[in-house]
Formats: sequence, structure tokens, C-alpha cells
Amino acid sequence: MGALTARGRDPLARLLRGHRWAAGPTLMSTLASGTAAATTLVIARGTGAAVFGRYSLVMSLALVVSVGMLMSLHYVLLQELPRAAPAARPALVTTALFATLALGAGLAAAAAPLTPLLTAVSGADAGSVWFALALALALTLNQLTESFLRGLARYAFVAALKLAVAGLHLAVTVFSLLVLGVHDASFYLTALIVAYVALALVAVTALPVVPRSWSPALARSLYRHGAYVTVIAALTGVLFGVDVVFLNHWADAADVGVYSVYSGFPRRLLGVVFVEGIGLALFPALATMDKPALLRRVARIAPVAGGVTAVLLFGASAVFFLLMRGQYPYSPALMALSALGIGGHAVFHLYYAALSMDGVRGAKVLIACLAAGAPPALAGQVACVARWGLTGALVSFALTNLLLVAVVAVTAGRVYRRAEIPVPEARR
Repeated sequence: MGALTARGRDPLARLLRGHRWAAGPTLMSTLASGTAAATTLVIARGTGAAVFGRYSLVMSLALVVSVGMLMSLHYVLLQELPRAAPAARPALVTTALFATLALGAGLAAAAAPLTPLLTAVSGADAGSVWFALALALALTLNQLTESFLRGLARYAFVAALKLAVAGLHLAVTVFSLLVLGVHDASFYLTALIVAYVALALVAVTALPVVPRSWSPALARSLYRHGAYVTVIAALTGVLFGVDVVFLNHWADAADVGVYSVYSGFPRRLLGVVFVEGIGLALFPALATMDKPALLRRVARIAPVAGGVTAVLLFGASAVFFLLMRGQYPYSPALMALSALGIGGHAVFHLYYAALSMDGVRGAKVLIACLAAGAPPALAGQVACVARWGLTGALVSFALTNLLLVAVVAVTAGRVYRRAEIPVPEARR
């Protein structure tokens, strides 16, 4: 047993020893994401629940729309750029950049005539819809150019750039609140859009963009490559983003703001841990591990991981809400619901990480699980939010994660258990 355990740890130990260079960029990137999260809290604390509710609604809409604008090209380029010959990289970067600009602008233009329908469905005003489209395009360009830099192994550069932009954004936000006394959501949404665009523009100056290398055939190939990931991103974007839209429809903007502090901010911190920690250092290890064995390990640690995440969040929330105060009252019952949901969300991300590193097979399992879980999850969100408002949104988020974890655990267990069964050789 000891030898088996040692062998199981060897790939991870070798990975960590070989990636010590990543410590600095990972730390800077994590600080940048933490600074961005702190900026969101400053806006929430300084503007009040109602204004922050509109800000959060626009963010949620933008995140969903950006899935269609990006079409997972950031994921594809993270794989293609490292293994492409240096001479082929300008065509990859240029084609992906121009294709995304065209698709993003086209979707924004196509949405213009649908603004009345979008406002009726989401409960947002027309200005919020337009801000969401602009923010989605800025976020798309930011994610795409960051993936270019990571794919070209410019880790230190992109981390330093993110930290500088995040620090400047925080400084502008604090100055605007404390000195200028600005309490308008539109101002802070505009500042966020400018921050994303600025980061993308600076990144482009460091990229091998060659307009003549644009290739429609290459664009089609890149979009085909990202099709599975796009479906997964679309399903998760709706499942974990539309709750804010439902709450905005059946409650008021202040409830949306409070919900974003209880649930949205912890989700963002969890994303920082997975993207900046696991994403840079551990995903390569997951990609090389035996997948049935990996999923058995995930199943064993899932209860502990979810429980520890929930307990830590619940304990830290008391200090956190002391800093917020104002229009964000602390409720142990609501925080317990939030902690339960975030604990389940952490477990879902563990399965997501393990399956996403298994190529097409893992992607198909994820898509099947999300497609099966989406109808009851969305129905539960509608029912809970319509009946109980803010409390219902927290309940539905917890139930959504518990449902998805159950579906993924059972399905993945069966699929990968069958994959381990040896196929008998045909008789001669």
C-alpha cells in the first residue's frame, strides 16, 4: 500500500518540482484576482445594495453572453499555441483575435433589435442590457488575449499586467467613492470595461499579430475544436448565472446586491483558487493521471473538500460582514445556506477539473450530466426564487450544486468503471 501511495504521488511531486518557476507568476496572478475581488467589495460597500444589485445583474448577463462571443477559443489556444511551431503561431493568434472581434461585434449588433425582449425577460432596463453587451465583449477580449500570453509561456508578463491593471482599477474606485462621491453603477461598469479593454490592448502589443496570416479555414478548425467546451461553458454559465436574473425579476435590486455578497463573492474567490492555483500548476498533473483512479480519489475526498470549504466560509463570513455592514445584514441562517451551496460548488469543480482533463470522453460525460441536471435545477431555481426571493435564491443555488454533484458522481462512476473492465480477446 505504501509503495502504491508513493507511486500515486510521484507525478504530482515531479510536476511541482519541475514547475517551481510558476510560484512567482501564480502569486502575482492570485494577488491580481484578489485585488479585483476586493474592488467588487469596495463598490458593494460604497454604493449600497440597490446600486450594487444593478452592477451584479450586468455582470451576470455579461458572463452568459461572453460564452457565445468567445466560443472557448481561449481554451483552444491554450492547447494549440504551446505545441505549434513558432512560424505557425502568428496565424493562430491573428485568426482567433479577428474571428472573436467579428463574432463579438456581430452578436452585439444582432442583440440591438432584441433589447425590448431582453429587458422583459431579465427585468433589466435597456441601459443595463447595453452595458452587459459591452462588458461581455471587453471580458471576451480580456480572456482571449490572456490565453494567448499563457499559451506563449508569457506567464510573468501576463501576471504583472493583471496585477497592475487590477491595482489601478482599485485605486480609481476608491478615489471615486471617497473623494468624488460617485454612487452610480454606470460609472463603475464603465471603469470595469475600460480596465478589461486596457489589459487586452497592452497584451496585443506583445503578441505576434500579422493581419495577412488571417485564415478562414483555420478559424473553422479552431471553432470546431472548441465546440464541446463551448457547450459545457454555456450550460454552466446558464445554471450558475441565471439565478441573479431570476432574483432581479421577482425581487428588487437591493436583494440582488445582498445575494451577490452572500453568494457571488464566495464563488469568485473559489474561482481564484481553481483558476490561479489548480489551473496553472495541477491541471497538467490531472491530464497525465489515470482517469478512473483520479475519479475514485475525487469521490473519496469530495465530502471532506465540500465540508471544509463550507466550514471555512461560514467561519470567515462573520469577519467579512463586519467589514460590510450598512445595507448587508448578517444572518447566520442565510450564511449557512450560502456555505452549503459553496461547499457543493467546490465539489462540482473537483469533478469538472478531473473530467475536463480527459478530452472528448470527459467532455461528453460533463455535457450529458449538465443536460440531464439543467431542467430540474432551473425549475427549482424559478420555484424557489419566485416563492422566497433572496432566501430562495440561496436555497436553489445549494440544491443546484447538490443535484449536479450527484448526477456527475453517479454517471462518471459508471462510465469510468466500465472503462476499466478489460475487453476479452476475440477467439481465433
